[in-house]
Amino acid sequence: MNAAVISNWTLLSATIALTLSTFIAVIKLTGSSHPDRFAKISLSLTGLATAFLVVAVFARGIAAGRAPWGNMYEYAITGTLAVLVVYLILAIKNDLSGIAVFVLMPLLLSLGLAQTVLYIPVADLVPALESGWLVIHVSAAIIAGGGFSLGFAFAVGQLLASRKNSKLATRLPSSEQLELLSYRVTAWGFAVWTFSVLAGAIWAENAWGRFWGWDPKETWALITWIAYAAYLHARVTVGWRGGKAAAIAIVGYTSYLFNFFGVNIFFDGLHSYGGL
Repeated sequence: MNAAVISNWTLLSATIALTLSTFIAVIKLTGSSHPDRFAKISLSLTGLATAFLVVAVFARGIAAGRAPWGNMYEYAITGTLAVLVVYLILAIKNDLSGIAVFVLMPLLLSLGLAQTVLYIPVADLVPALESGWLVIHVSAAIIAGGGFSLGFAFAVGQLLASRKNSKLATRLPSSEQLELLSYRVTAWGFAVWTFSVLAGAIWAENAWGRFWGWDPKETWALITWIAYAAYLHARVTVGWRGGKAAAIAIVGYTSYLFNFFGVNIFFDGLHSYGGL
């Protein structure tokens, strides 16, 4: 069995484990008679899914003979892994079982899209991507995306938890806790995203002879940076809290998603080799 087959099978195993974890998290959130037991089972299955996904990503890299993020399929599975790792790290010190559904459902969708829509067989990189900057620039973007994705999930949970008359709100962490978590992971993601943009500019100068050319991917990376800079500025200096801050965080994540999906689908540019 070659590495590509191992990657495909372990990715499927990760998807199955994540599906079970999400289903159990839904049961826990909607009012099971043993919430702590269901929370532990869901977290254990999430850890199992993460372990399978680690094998899938590394096997894909071995099969390709390079860093496994040269196209949208590889970026999707590696990005999902980044979110899961950060989520598990946070779950060690924080009870996130009430918010698990909002984290896991988008990840399950990402893995589903990766295997049904985005999948392409292992292939060589286009010449423009054959650079050590691929590892630095894209890996930083993936890590930042992990922070942004969790920040989005926490922001959505924060909005729901702030509805005091809702039964769902009583089963979620407090809106204050979710807002703090959202702020911290987003601020961390913003710092890494800033590094990614700068690394991309240096790579662009080496590859194309200019640091910035307003390519669609570059433009939307900047829009994403501005949106999250506005979020951090509004929260730190203006003192925006609650729904206003959450809304800006959600707008920032929307721009991040469009940078990943929309730009590759609707625009042609120097970054169009990500492919569907």
